[in-house]
Amino acid sequence: MDMSLVSGILAAQAGGMQMQVAATVLKSNLDAEKSAVMTLLGAGEQNVSSLANVAAGIGGNLDVTA
Repeated sequence: MDMSLVSGILAAQAGGMQMQVAATVLKSNLDAEKSAVMTLLGAGEQNVSSLANVAAGIGGNLDVTA
């Protein structure tokens, strides 16, 4: 076998392995981003529901100068 053919095959195999690792890392990052977004959306829903039973006018005249 020609050595250039062997080195080409080995390079292709290494490239394939790099692509698999990159795909795995990308999926992990996307899962983490999804989790963060779902957490933020859940926190927003939780805040809205906790204010649903508040009387009208509460928080309307908030003094933030102190």
